[in-house]
Amino acid sequence: MIYVALFLLSFVLTYFIKNYAIKKSLVAEVNERSSHSAPTPHGGGIAVAVTWFIGISYLFFAHSIDSSFYYALMAGALLAVVSYIDDLYELSAKVRLLTQALVATFGLYFLGGFERLDLFFFTIESPIITNVFAFFMIIWFINLYNFLDGIDGYAGSEAVFLGLAGFILFGGAHFLVLVFAVLGFLVWNWHRAKIFMGDVGSTLLGYTVAIFTIYYANQDAANLWIWLILFGLFWFDATLTLFRRYRNDEKLSQAHRKHAYQRLNQSGWAHDKVVISAMGVNAVLFGLVYFISNVFVAFVLSVVLLYGVVRYVDGKKGF
Repeated sequence: MIYVALFLLSFVLTYFIKNYAIKKSLVAEVNERSSHSAPTPHGGGIAVAVTWFIGISYLFFAHSIDSSFYYALMAGALLAVVSYIDDLYELSAKVRLLTQALVATFGLYFLGGFERLDLFFFTIESPIITNVFAFFMIIWFINLYNFLDGIDGYAGSEAVFLGLAGFILFGGAHFLVLVFAVLGFLVWNWHRAKIFMGDVGSTLLGYTVAIFTIYYANQDAANLWIWLILFGLFWFDATLTLFRRYRNDEKLSQAHRKHAYQRLNQSGWAHDKVVISAMGVNAVLFGLVYFISNVFVAFVLSVVLLYGVVRYVDGKKGF
């Protein structure tokens, strides 16, 4: 079965990447942004990326995925390559941003653009406005996923959740490809992590979620909000943290440990407790989407829930 093969491929690749990284001293050192206490091999996201691209290519040649969707997803390969180089040599912010902009442009081109933006009470169909919105959304998703990849199993578990939720709600074998490509890596990344994903994995996952969002929103405008609800735990934390740091006149480019999941960890919660609790919140978010037919009501309730989560974290560890 293809999914078992993909899981095993990801699992084995991660194992060899881990050993190679240890041999070559390719490790993530402890710094001011770290939530780990010891240098740990990184680059495990290569296994996720290779398995993911092989999996969706199999679907493409089996005529099981829309070609435009496939090409848009494959554009993420450029991002993965540059992100891995960045993992090794720390590229400049300009190079990273240019790569993200190129990949976002390619993705939108292959999808035929972002057709309409449903704001509940009115709809915007101006191609300029909708595509500018989609362009910046892709770049933000790429970066915020990278920001939220900071403790064992967190980024990987989120991808597995989104893959399973997407499969239940929309169908599509590509979601299962994502799930099993990440699960093979996650075995090695679970607390305590023996290897980290690195930018090569986190940026690719952020881009992939953005393409999922736009692709399904083009089918039904309400799907934009469904994906924002499902992905709420990540984008809400990243966006609110950025706003609060801006309001506090902090230097936004400076590394920090102020995201909700990081502060929970600082308060004494182990990595696995944070991740399991996050998956509990995700289950509630999925329930809102699955059981509430009015997407506006579901979105409002999700924001209320997520704000409540942040306030709870504030009580455990102040911002």
